[in-house]
Amino acid sequence: MRRLRVGLTARIVAVLVVLGIAVFPLYWMLVTALSSNGDLFAERPRLTPDLSRFGIFVDALAEGKAAGWLLNSLVIAVGTMVLSVGLGIPLGYALSRFSFRGKAVLTVVLLFTQMLPEALMVVPLFALFRRFDLLDSLTGLVLVNSAFVLPIVALILKGAIDGIPKELEEAGRADGARPFTILTRINVPLIAPSIAATAVIAFFHAWNEYVFAVTFVFTPELQPASVGIANFIGELGTPIQTVMAVAFLFTLPAVAFYLLAQKYVVSGMTAGAVKG
Repeated sequence: MRRLRVGLTARIVAVLVVLGIAVFPLYWMLVTALSSNGDLFAERPRLTPDLSRFGIFVDALAEGKAAGWLLNSLVIAVGTMVLSVGLGIPLGYALSRFSFRGKAVLTVVLLFTQMLPEALMVVPLFALFRRFDLLDSLTGLVLVNSAFVLPIVALILKGAIDGIPKELEEAGRADGARPFTILTRINVPLIAPSIAATAVIAFFHAWNEYVFAVTFVFTPELQPASVGIANFIGELGTPIQTVMAVAFLFTLPAVAFYLLAQKYVVSGMTAGAVKG
């Protein structure tokens, strides 16, 4: 009994330590944002936030462009997530269930795209976007982010569909179901955890993306938060508290989305496909 209690206590302590390590950067951003210049450069740093300086968050949203940046980031991230997952589901299904010429080559090409650095594609994509009038628009960023994250989404969903027993689809065909119906009524509910996981991947890719955003968008009002925060860095000085305040606000939606999506992923992992 005593050994069981010691083991339980050790697990609880380990979980708390890992949780503290994960949460500490977010907490330290909050402390830095709510610290005065004297506290920042003091010999002993302040370890607790000064709540009397909470107005810096209000000022960052009201007087600056932080609210617009966060909204732009949200539009880009949600648009990328919806488009990449919406295209990745049928593409993953086709790669998993259909045989066609060039299938192996297509799979290798999809894998190869993940090895290409974004910086390598900036110049050709810039020329392409200028020709189709997609520069300086959120639509262009949604398209380019979706293009880069779609291969990994499709490959993950292909693996998930590979694990579904084909007998379920054969039963659907026996009832007269078409491939689209089989995909939406049988496969999609069973791979819901994988869909949630790919949605998280697509969202975070677009939410944190910087290279394409800083290259393809010129209007400050259209810039996402990843670019806007970098603009605070100046030659003569950087408002550290403002940077940390905006960075804290930039982090919160991503953390909230991850926690929400994680719940659906975990809840669907034990869902069975075939009843005995």
